[in-house]
Amino acid sequence: REECVRRLETHLGSGIRNLKPLKTKQKGVDILHDPLWNKGMAMDYPERDRLNLRGLVPPRVKTLEEQSGATLQRIRAYGEDSVGANLYLQELHNRNETLYHRVLADNVAELAPLVYTPTVGIVCQRFGDQFRRSRGMYFSREDRGLFSAMVWNWPHEDVHVICVTDGSRILGLGDLGAHGMGIPIGKLALYCAAGGIAPHRVMPVMLDVGTNNEALLADENYVGIPKRRLEGDAYFEMVDEFMEAVFDRWPNVVVQFEDFESTVAAPLLAKYRSKFRCFNDDIQGTGCVTLAGVLAAARHAGLKLTDMSFLCAGAGSAGLGVCAQIADGMVEAGLSREEAMGRFVICTSVGALGRPDGAYGDPNARRGLSDERAMWVNHAVSDGTSLAEATKQFKPTCLLGLAAQPGGLFTQEMVSGMLTYTERPIVMPMSNPTAKHECTPAQAYEWTGGKAVVATGSPFEPVTMPDGTTHIPSQCNNVYVFPGLGLAASVAGVKEITDEMLYAAAVACVDAMTDEEFASGRTFPAIDRIREVSHLVAVRVIEVALKEGLTTKISSADVREAGGNLGAIVSKKMYNPHYVPLVDPSKVF
Repeated sequence: REECVRRLETHLGSGIRNLKPLKTKQKGVDILHDPLWNKGMAMDYPERDRLNLRGLVPPRVKTLEEQSGATLQRIRAYGEDSVGANLYLQELHNRNETLYHRVLADNVAELAPLVYTPTVGIVCQRFGDQFRRSRGMYFSREDRGLFSAMVWNWPHEDVHVICVTDGSRILGLGDLGAHGMGIPIGKLALYCAAGGIAPHRVMPVMLDVGTNNEALLADENYVGIPKRRLEGDAYFEMVDEFMEAVFDRWPNVVVQFEDFESTVAAPLLAKYRSKFRCFNDDIQGTGCVTLAGVLAAARHAGLKLTDMSFLCAGAGSAGLGVCAQIADGMVEAGLSREEAMGRFVICTSVGALGRPDGAYGDPNARRGLSDERAMWVNHAVSDGTSLAEATKQFKPTCLLGLAAQPGGLFTQEMVSGMLTYTERPIVMPMSNPTAKHECTPAQAYEWTGGKAVVATGSPFEPVTMPDGTTHIPSQCNNVYVFPGLGLAASVAGVKEITDEMLYAAAVACVDAMTDEEFASGRTFPAIDRIREVSHLVAVRVIEVALKEGLTTKISSADVREAGGNLGAIVSKKMYNPHYVPLVDPSKVF
């Protein structure tokens, strides 16, 4: 009796009341082997009797809070061994999904770097050696013609979000083939914990088209097909088959493309974005969250978005996508499209995309420009102008780093030189992992005497200056955007992710900041408030979708019936990791 009272008080104190029981598909030991149902020692005695579990777990009964505290202690015991902590979290994920997502949701600032960047890059590199248990689905070139049948092997009927990669450009690490599966797994964990989407409604996917990584082709522990990548029509036909198959089974699903190499990422997005409910996080998500960082940084610097100019290191899918998203924001703010694109100079590995006047040998023009790059040629600089020289000539107010090259592209000369024409330089080294950052926050602050406004792609510690002032660089992390986009699509059945929705999501990130956060120098809200941010992003995206007539699950009439409180509708639909009573369906009448 005392145990039941204690557990009841715990539930009431956490605001969880009138929990609707769930009918399990299994009972007995099978419950303990299914991570969606397993509670470990949190099964109370009546539940153990209902499900034939008495004697199959230790006799002590624990609460979710007690389990969570013990789990966090074990994770912290790994210290600097981030990969070991990640493996422990993987094991927990495969054993008890509710506990896993509870710990992650309650400690997202501490654990997100272990689940996703920067640790996930190392995990993917060691994926074959450390492979223990399959998670998600693999669609390989050997399965061609069978995708529409294979999707029915997935045990869950109501999938809302799929994250898919072909492993061709994993973070800044290049082609990791099927070992890139760690990316969708980690990403979807954040969808659940940060975005409030239930774990049985997400599905990680590896589209295994092969790999051109020589080391993996010769690796006995490689988990994918050890053949070279499909290219051309064969590649695109395989993606076509995948998209048709998943949308045939789950018509309301949203597909997020992740870490596709730039030569296919943009064409795939252009091909599918108006046909299927999908988006590319490297192009649209990174662009959206960077726009949010730019809006906040402009506020710190006392600038309007329309006053700004940008020098971008990196002309891959991420670099071009970020610049396009910011340009869209500038158009929304009042500039013409031509004026907005004229505010950007983009540098490839051989220099700026500029006028082919022969000053530096026109390296970009000589090797040929894709349509995606040709539209960004800026005649204010010469083709091949170096980053340092472009900074002097173009005088950008913001440096964007998306090159994913060995670190150090932003030099002291470049950053400190910005002080000659702008009071507060905006420096955004965005490349992942940390070793490929264009400069560190400490360097940017040191070179500008603490005047720089800094946002980064990976987490960095606060920086204390010689005068004792502390600066907090914010991580310009896609986690501020993609969980909210997925939540909006899940709740409202958004038909298409439009540019207007992405702009609304970026503005929502800035609006989510508190006065205290802004005063501390942040360009993003504290990561431990990520569920609040995701909620606001989802609300703003759905508002745009309703205005554009692009929702299928809720209507303006539904919002009016809720007293105009769209936020309450979204809150009600968000997954909150907690245990609910389980019953044996054969004993329910």
